[in-house]
Amino acid sequence: MPLRWRLALLFTLGAAILIGGVALLFRQQLAAGMNSSLDDSLRARADAQVARLASSAPPPPAPSREHERAETPDTGSDDVTQVLSTSGQVLENSGDSRGPLAGGTRLRDAAKGSEQFTAVIEGQRYRMLGVPARNGDRTVVVVVGASTQIVEATQARTGKIFLTAGPPAAALVGFGAYLLAGAALRPVERLRRRLADISEHDIDARLRVPGTRDEIATLATTMNAVLDRLARALARERGFVADAGHELRTPLTTLKAELELAQQPGRSRQALASAVDAAAQDTDRLIRLAEDLLLLARADEGHAFLRPRPMAPHDVLAAAVRSASARAAAHRVTLRLSGEEHLRLTADPDRLRQAVDNLLDNALRYSPPGGLVEIGLGHRGRHRRAVVVIEVRDHGPGFPPEFLPVAFERFRRADTARSRADGGTGLGLAIVRSIAHAHGGRAVADNPPGGGARVRLELPTTPAQDGPAHGE
Repeated sequence: MPLRWRLALLFTLGAAILIGGVALLFRQQLAAGMNSSLDDSLRARADAQVARLASSAPPPPAPSREHERAETPDTGSDDVTQVLSTSGQVLENSGDSRGPLAGGTRLRDAAKGSEQFTAVIEGQRYRMLGVPARNGDRTVVVVVGASTQIVEATQARTGKIFLTAGPPAAALVGFGAYLLAGAALRPVERLRRRLADISEHDIDARLRVPGTRDEIATLATTMNAVLDRLARALARERGFVADAGHELRTPLTTLKAELELAQQPGRSRQALASAVDAAAQDTDRLIRLAEDLLLLARADEGHAFLRPRPMAPHDVLAAAVRSASARAAAHRVTLRLSGEEHLRLTADPDRLRQAVDNLLDNALRYSPPGGLVEIGLGHRGRHRRAVVVIEVRDHGPGFPPEFLPVAFERFRRADTARSRADGGTGLGLAIVRSIAHAHGGRAVADNPPGGGARVRLELPTTPAQDGPAHGE
């Protein structure tokens, strides 16, 4: 059911309940007021009779009639009055009342004090009041009564008025709510239609923000912010796919050419072996590239890819240095590891090793022959704010100034003229940043004084409570 109809029905129901409650309360208060006025009139009449009896001679008993009924006297007027003895004998009687108006327990209670009750006389309800009085040397009971017909008629008429006017009033309230809800939701409907028209081919389209400065304007502003984020994400995704396709196309083309050459007749065994070896290298490169792309995609989607455990970061750095020693020797580059061996860290040693390997690979690629690559390990802060700092610095040309702001973006290279054949894909630093963020830390690149390039990994000693989930 549309919200507009739900609001209209809700207001109609609320109005009906409110009108019904007001009608019930009004009837009760009206009846209470009229009965109170009737009681005051009965009290005044009874007091007048008591005063009259106190100053007059005892009345003789009223003549009895064989067809009297004690509890159903007849009267020809709306007001009745009787003076009764304590034994129930009628001493005075107004009009054509038949039989005593009070008897038994009511009479005894009235002889002791005021007694108020209701009686039915010929099918008509009367409000009665019995009070004791002195007449000479004896006690009598004065009973006065008045018909409640006016009270009952007024209540009935009031109820009829509410039953007649209440439903239309509730329906009118519901109709008004329907119109108001339509007017209030009309801007929302315009926003909905505009959103429905926006597609992935129109990522620059935005909603018009009304100048009302109300909730609708806030909603439009929020939706535009969401569209901005989606547009940026879509542009980033498209760029990622385009760059990945570009990176994959080169080794795939090379691999295809090598295999086609290997298929040509007349090739020597050595040529075939060389072609197979080159194809295997291209395949390894494709595998590494695919794994890097998969890691970055999982990081973007928020999927956990860490298996953290307590570890010694110095052991990881030492293993990475040993692994890179052969390549460093081939480039005549010296690797020097220094730092605090006692440091402990809760991290994924495999992913940390991957990040350090990427940093060492970049440092060796840009270090001149005879250069030095320094790998440092330290910490700063204390207790829960303690951070382990891993630093890799080379003494090469350093990062170009325009490259530093985008150093950790994907498929970015410090030297665009460098051939991809040397293994650089522009994903190494992006993976380093993803691994640092997954641990709740960060990666920083700069050109330190003295030349060269430096990249620091800053990792908290304990995982952040609200950081990324770990495990696979």
